Amino acid sequence: MPALRGLSLDPEAGGGMTTAAILTLNAGSSSLKLALYPAAEDRPLVTGLVDRIGGNGTLHLRDAAGADIPVAASSGDFASHAAALNRVLPALDTAFPGLQVLAVGHRIVHGGPDHVAPVLVDEAMLVRLAGLSPLAPLHQPHNIAGIRAAMAAFPGAPQVACFDTAFHRGQPFVAEAYALPRAYYDKGVRRYGFHGLSYQSIAGRLADIAPGIAGGRVIVAHLGNGASMCAMRDGRSVASTMGFSPLDGLPMGTRSGQIDPGVLLYLMQEEGMQAPAISDLLYRGAGLLGLSGLSSDMRVLEASDSVIAREAIAYFVYRCQREIGSLAAALGGLDALVFCGGIGENSRRIRADICAGLGWMGIALDGARNAANATWLGPDDAPVRVMAIPTDEESVIAAAARRLTSGDRTETG
Repeated sequence: MPALRGLSLDPEAGGGMTTAAILTLNAGSSSLKLALYPAAEDRPLVTGLVDRIGGNGTLHLRDAAGADIPVAASSGDFASHAAALNRVLPALDTAFPGLQVLAVGHRIVHGGPDHVAPVLVDEAMLVRLAGLSPLAPLHQPHNIAGIRAAMAAFPGAPQVACFDTAFHRGQPFVAEAYALPRAYYDKGVRRYGFHGLSYQSIAGRLADIAPGIAGGRVIVAHLGNGASMCAMRDGRSVASTMGFSPLDGLPMGTRSGQIDPGVLLYLMQEEGMQAPAISDLLYRGAGLLGLSGLSSDMRVLEASDSVIAREAIAYFVYRCQREIGSLAAALGGLDALVFCGGIGENSRRIRADICAGLGWMGIALDGARNAANATWLGPDDAPVRVMAIPTDEESVIAAAARRLTSGDRTETG
């Protein structure tokens, strides 16, 4: 597959018809999400997902119209991220003869306190990113594995790291700090916030479709298997629900969200649990799954008639309402509430239940608009506008890769 493995920074190089493109990768613990963008456009040529890496997985690729792209081996053993990517390449090579990957952009969960913008990745940068793994142990190593897989597949292409924490840098000290001795803050024990690529995407969309709102006080609710909220003023992060790790804040599919540290001490002292077992509980056995004992998938819980499913949903809604109130206080008021993420964009019931308890804040839904999954979900004359906007982290990553490899380098490794 020489066309894919090669690199040309000149879209006209190589002779004949070529497709110069930017590839984005979001490597999870057992998945690889990808998108292929034209060199100078924001609409992807291809989107794809490899699921259940490390076992008997599946691969799905779709073109710009949403049609399936044929894959020679769409299921089977996906032993690693590198193996998954190598399974994708022949399909892309067939669909786009002469494809030239100009750069590969990556979602990296943790950038630490210093990275405030995307960076070009080299070996020294990979070492620095690996050093942040203790701050995101279930995410960072897999993100790095995605970078190494792309380096092997595209040895000449620049690799660009885009950080979920970067959007939140610049928050005031009171929003970042914990009430611990200051030496811990200086060591990096602070609130980082996550889902920053999603929030950056929504901030950009708001600037396009509702510039008056974009310049105001906005809470964005990124609700999905991973869930958080961000308070934004003038398109910049002021406060967020996630803190030192992606465990904090809202309950999630399998993550606990906010929990009293005393509970962790109890688990250690009274239950005899060690750190690995506690980590597994908080990351994989808590949240909606732990509360319901049924599923981490909100769709399954909504379809269930069981009392514990209803209680898990009620807890999720209650915590969302509490965090919205807290973030509104951090903003000194509220002009708009924006839902995004798999639950936020698609669950009419969850949006309605959350907003039903927030009328005192001026939040209200229009039933017909909510049922239609419209962009504008509330009455036009409501004091607080309510919206649903699909998030697009991949386009944010692609734009950063395009910028850094075209000479406008905000930061380098």
